[in-house]
Amino acid sequence: MDASTFWWMATGALVIAELLSGTFYLLMLSLGAAAAALAAHAGLSMTEQVITAAVVGGAGVVLWNLKRKHSPAGSDATDTHIHLDIGANVHVEAWDEQGLCHVKHRGAVWAASCQTNAKGEPLEAGLHKIVAIEGSRLVLEKI
Repeated sequence: MDASTFWWMATGALVIAELLSGTFYLLMLSLGAAAAALAAHAGLSMTEQVITAAVVGGAGVVLWNLKRKHSPAGSDATDTHIHLDIGANVHVEAWDEQGLCHVKHRGAVWAASCQTNAKGEPLEAGLHKIVAIEGSRLVLEKI
């Protein structure tokens, strides 16, 4: 098998793995494999191809990691562009004593809490709107 064919197959496999896992890091590594394929087409040795893949893929991973570290902390918790569930309506059957409940949303059962009520009113069952996601818990507001 030709070296460039191997690198193009590795690129495809990494892209497929990224699509299945949802991590952006594998996409950066696939860019490294694509760069190595181009290096193979240019006639570089196998050692130079591996170095090209490592440098390009590694640089992509490092740059992506730096970008993530410099993004504002917690900015994605209420961003409706990232969490498409925010704004959706769910039906609450009943609240427990701690102000928690379980709701069915998009085919799964989610733990949920109610947004703090300054008036101290009792929590009511019924239709609620998702206003935020904290970890794996939905934060609801009565509609």
